[in-house]
Amino acid sequence: MKHLAATFAFATFALPAQAQDRLSIMLDWFVNPNHAPLVLAQELGYFDAAGLEVELATPSDPNAPPRMAAAGRVDLAISYQPQLHLSRHDDLPLRRVGTLISTPLTCLAVLNDHPAQDFAELAGGTIGFAVAGVQEVMLDAMLAHHGLEADAVERINIGWSISPALMAGQVDGVIGAFRNFEMNQLQLEGTEGRCFYPEAEGVPAYDELIYVANPETMEADVIARFLEATAQAVNFILNQPEQAWEIFSGTASELQTELNVMAWADTWPRFATRPAALDAGRYMRFETFLADRGATPGGLSVDDLAIDVTAVAP
Repeated sequence: MKHLAATFAFATFALPAQAQDRLSIMLDWFVNPNHAPLVLAQELGYFDAAGLEVELATPSDPNAPPRMAAAGRVDLAISYQPQLHLSRHDDLPLRRVGTLISTPLTCLAVLNDHPAQDFAELAGGTIGFAVAGVQEVMLDAMLAHHGLEADAVERINIGWSISPALMAGQVDGVIGAFRNFEMNQLQLEGTEGRCFYPEAEGVPAYDELIYVANPETMEADVIARFLEATAQAVNFILNQPEQAWEIFSGTASELQTELNVMAWADTWPRFATRPAALDAGRYMRFETFLADRGATPGGLSVDDLAIDVTAVAP
């Protein structure tokens, strides 16, 4: 998705001065349908009603948000559950404090006319990846799920040129394609894509987008109010998705594209309706998964990874 960048190099939204508590949030990338609950919570006055003055910003480097939260430069950052595990093993002082999108969004994409109808039929082919690390671990697990060794496919780092690499025949498939963006982009380019879903191919389900904070500097009560306000926005979206899209897309002309319209339809049903709720088993399963695959030494507890702010807020 990141190759669609630069529609927003930097975006800031602020609420009126009467809001009591300030909260700064660094998004994971440019503003897009994934972030609708935050924008709608502002537009509909839910943050204001919660006594919050919320500032949203977009990064110039998509790898920076977790580090900025760890360093206290922002109160919250949007990140990914798989990345959180790696960040914690790198000793970044971060915890998951809420969930934005509670289902995986990435997949291993092939063109619809590719002869591989079963994942195992990709053996001997070439798979592109956007980011080394977790994506390759997931690919290895998907191969192992079908009794294949890691060297059953050739790997190519294609950066974020996901759709072009597929359409040009540079690779047979790409791990890390977003179901709500790349698959729609392929369709807009006159072709069709098909997904192999990691959670159906040997990878534990995980939270795609999460909010992370430094547990030493965070204010649990403020974050709890923030999450409740976004939960209200999600309920609005679920009940009135068309009106929600009109409000959201009306905040910036850059959002009013055919790709974003298509992405919206694939995104809004996936928003976490209880963003503060913590599925402890999900975090332990993924921690064990990464350790079993040799990606981390393992050993982190749920408390090392996540906090239920509603349980610790005064």
